Amino acid sequence: MASEHTLELTDSNFEDEVINGDLPALVDFWAEWCMPCKMLAPTVDELAEEYQGKVKVGKVDTDQNRDISQTFGISAIPTLILFKDGEVVKKFVGLQQKRDLKEAIDAALGE
Repeated sequence: MASEHTLELTDSNFEDEVINGDLPALVDFWAEWCMPCKMLAPTVDELAEEYQGKVKVGKVDTDQNRDISQTFGISAIPTLILFKDGEVVKKFVGLQQKRDLKEAIDAALGE
């Protein structure tokens, strides 16, 4: 369920791509059966395209990647977490407006 600019994140690649990555990262925790997740997906894909080269945007299927979901206390989906320098900067739970996500990303980028 990821676009060409959206990374598929898993328990095995999360640390390399997000925690030790060289760019801020917006991570969408979702599941196939989650209707709000499907409604949010186009927004996440748009952000991935708009911030290409500045921010990594990825998706974690919570059903397939329980370890990383537990690590970050994901109890409701969709949950989006913005990381910078391997640390959680902001956490969004539920359906979000694109402008709110952009504001958080721009703040993390210092723009």
